[in-house]
Amino acid sequence: MATSKKLITREEWEKKLNDVKIRKEDMNRLVMNFLVTEGYVDAAEKFRMESGTEPDIDLATITDRMAVKKAVQSGNVEDAIEKVNDLNPEILDTNPQLFFHLQQQRLIELIRKGKVEEALEFAQEELAPRGEENQSFLEELERTVALLAFEDVSNCPVGELLDIAQRLKTASEVNAAILTSQSHEKGEKEHLACDNRLQPADPKLPSLLKMLIWAQNQLDEKAAYPRINDLSTATLEDPTV
Repeated sequence: MATSKKLITREEWEKKLNDVKIRKEDMNRLVMNFLVTEGYVDAAEKFRMESGTEPDIDLATITDRMAVKKAVQSGNVEDAIEKVNDLNPEILDTNPQLFFHLQQQRLIELIRKGKVEEALEFAQEELAPRGEENQSFLEELERTVALLAFEDVSNCPVGELLDIAQRLKTASEVNAAILTSQSHEKGEKEHLACDNRLQPADPKLPSLLKMLIWAQNQLDEKAAYPRINDLSTATLEDPTV
């Protein structure tokens, strides 16, 4: 037999929230992490001066990192690779998956421009050898080359590779790798995986918001309680039975 949910009033819920103590320093570090990761250099510098919160990396390096990210987002992958190597050649040398994805993006851009012969030659010379060494790379290469078989990409099952979202995905991966490398250079060794491959360095604020939504959904199965439905306002709404 189904049991009714426990009802938690707004007064009870707000009392529980007031009992939770969060250090201002932790909040400041969370904000700084977001500004640094997303590349808001001016805002990060101002926040550093106003709050006294020191970033994990040199803020001067943000501009170079954002230049790489912008190059990928614009489809200028060769330029992005050159900029990454200027920053630190080891980033691509130690991360074969990232380098493959950049090369894959180069292939996608050639296909986007209709340079079929050049695309096939590039795939054969630059990507095929890596696919022979890694099954997942080979599968991604095959998906990408499949774009050439369709005159109308809207009917292509892998047409999403030509979406801007694919550029953004690659740009985010590059951004994370550079940020992790820069953090490591400043002594943040916890960002390195045990197998020495660079781990993604996503901003922590969005992750915490996702965790909040997940926790609310889990609690919703057991109780009716005031919850935040609009994250932009963080307003507690009365519970519904």
